[in-house]
Amino acid sequence: MTSSGQDPQAKIVTCPTCRGPAVFTVTNAHRPFCSQRCRFTDLGAWANETFRMPSEAPPVDETYGDPRLQH
Repeated sequence: MTSSGQDPQAKIVTCPTCRGPAVFTVTNAHRPFCSQRCRFTDLGAWANETFRMPSEAPPVDETYGDPRLQH
């Protein structure tokens, strides 16, 4: 560590939320984000389903068909 308190080996990455610099070390509890605010903003976007993982529709089970139509 230097006299400024920062690790000279620290990697600086781009914060996924604000696009600002973020220190990527074990001492940054919010990594890869720059702050708790950016971390919670990202979490809120996932909770609101702003971010979605692409997926295909589930396959139709041809053996049994639609369970609502079974007697």
